[in-house]
Amino acid sequence: MSAKKLSLPALEDIAAAYRSKPQIDLSLNKTDPEHALTRYLLYYIMPLWMAAGLLDWYWHKDTDIEHTAGIEESLIHLLMFTEVGAPIIMGLLLEINAGLLSGMIGAFFVHEATAFWVVAYATDHRHVKPREQHTHSFLEVLPFMVLAMASCLHWDQFRSIFGIGDEKPDWKIKMKKKRLPGGYFLGIAGLIVGGIAIPYGNELWRCWRARDENHFNGGCIPSDAS
Repeated sequence: MSAKKLSLPALEDIAAAYRSKPQIDLSLNKTDPEHALTRYLLYYIMPLWMAAGLLDWYWHKDTDIEHTAGIEESLIHLLMFTEVGAPIIMGLLLEINAGLLSGMIGAFFVHEATAFWVVAYATDHRHVKPREQHTHSFLEVLPFMVLAMASCLHWDQFRSIFGIGDEKPDWKIKMKKKRLPGGYFLGIAGLIVGGIAIPYGNELWRCWRARDENHFNGGCIPSDAS
């Protein structure tokens, strides 16, 4: 209880500090790195990520995930969305420096490792068709697209991570000097709810509800294989 009391004022202070910042102008004539990266994340990466995620959800449903791979794979899907979503949201809210770029690099490799894990698990339990594998390829490249764009636009800080160049690395995690307009936050929230929370919550619920029902192995490897 005490932890909750301590954390809420801190979160309120952070939110108040963010709201007090001047609002970013995302007009198309703005070409500085922060404006370019913000537009890239808002108008390209977020919609593409949600569209590909919805398509992948449909492929899972089409192969009867609740009676094959089950709740284990569904939970890994939620983990992967967190691994991709966290760097994207941080890129929208935080200053891009050596510290944040290092976090993005780490998230990229963790996501890649999780992608290998989930595909290996899924193909042992259900039929992963070529169309789903192609969708996976697209979802895998999105974190790299974010990392590549952020590192190119903040090249000196990216190089400083490896001790290259004259600029010193800035490891501090800090909010951007300008905040996103409120309407964009509503749009992001709508994309996350409509593209992740509802469909993948539905997938997890279906898998949970079917956990005691008969399951079958529809994967590449027979269930009795050693």
